[in-house]
Amino acid sequence: MKDELSASHSSFTIRHSSFKTGLRLLVLAIIFPLLQPAPILITPGPPQTVYSEHPITAVHTRLTDEVEEWKIQRTLQLVREMGATRIVEFFPWAYYQSEDGSVAWEHPDQVIEHANAQGLEVIARIGLTPGWARPKETPLTYLDANAYDDFAAFTAVFAQRYRGQVSHIIIGNEPNLNYEWGYRITTPQDYVDLLATVYPVVKQANPDVVVLGGALAPTLEPAGSPWGLNDLEYLDAMYAAGAADYFDGLAVHAYGLTFPPETAPAPDLLNFRRVELVRQIMRDYGDDETRIFITESGWNDHPRWTQAVRPGQRIQYTLDALRYAEANWPYVETMALWAFRYPAPTKSYPDYYTLVTPEFVTKPIYDEIKQYTGN
Repeated sequence: MKDELSASHSSFTIRHSSFKTGLRLLVLAIIFPLLQPAPILITPGPPQTVYSEHPITAVHTRLTDEVEEWKIQRTLQLVREMGATRIVEFFPWAYYQSEDGSVAWEHPDQVIEHANAQGLEVIARIGLTPGWARPKETPLTYLDANAYDDFAAFTAVFAQRYRGQVSHIIIGNEPNLNYEWGYRITTPQDYVDLLATVYPVVKQANPDVVVLGGALAPTLEPAGSPWGLNDLEYLDAMYAAGAADYFDGLAVHAYGLTFPPETAPAPDLLNFRRVELVRQIMRDYGDDETRIFITESGWNDHPRWTQAVRPGQRIQYTLDALRYAEANWPYVETMALWAFRYPAPTKSYPDYYTLVTPEFVTKPIYDEIKQYTGN
């Protein structure tokens, strides 16, 4: 009997101890969250105004994969403080719209709201195809004629939602590269058909938005190449197919590679002034009124990449290019430098195109552009 009482007492003690431990854990579980600091509330703040003595200056931001709102805001603050008047930003269709038609607007809402709060105009690039709108086992860049209407519908909804907040929309990106066309042979007629489908729908949804065609990649690839098609040949064929009726402005990429910005253009040369050859094609087709928007441009200062220049050269070439465009190209409305900042390092040569590091450390080129714009 004595042993039974002892065992019962021990069992009670263990249960009581377990109960007390559980109660302590429950109390801690309730109290601990209360001891945590409140989440930071990010607000756009009072409207800002960009000051720039050279309003042609713009940048291509890379906020597509930036998930923290304070980083979105800080990036755009730095853009304004540098004196850039516009941003080009990528808004992937594939990221937002599901097969049932619902759209996750939270991220584009954040980016556009903060850009507007900083006084920045937004040029939105729309691209990438969701899985439900393309054949199985095809990449995100695969967009065929069966999905043109779906792409147009999404772009129209985007244009309508952000009327007064997004000033320009680019249809696709570098369609003359096979990589950007789903690893297929790219044809100008395919892209013109896309423009013809998208343009009227978007303009009906938002007559104020400026629709940009192109953003052709500068390349010397000949017809039949597995990689792409020469941008000048591609543009000529676009015009021949009637593309001029389906865009309000032409987006162009103008990289300097190893050449100074004043190097004369030539059909067999990829350099900054290749823009002038693009303009000549537009003139040949009587399209003198349409303006050009340089949506990617710049030089790279990677220490080992063969297409890079030294950091000091990069600064000088960039400033000289801005001056040259402003003085000689009245048909160029904006010149966006690639790229302002990446959310994370690529650990390769693209990092040496940026003006600001992922940790928000401004590079010397940022400071020089800031001084150039009068800031």
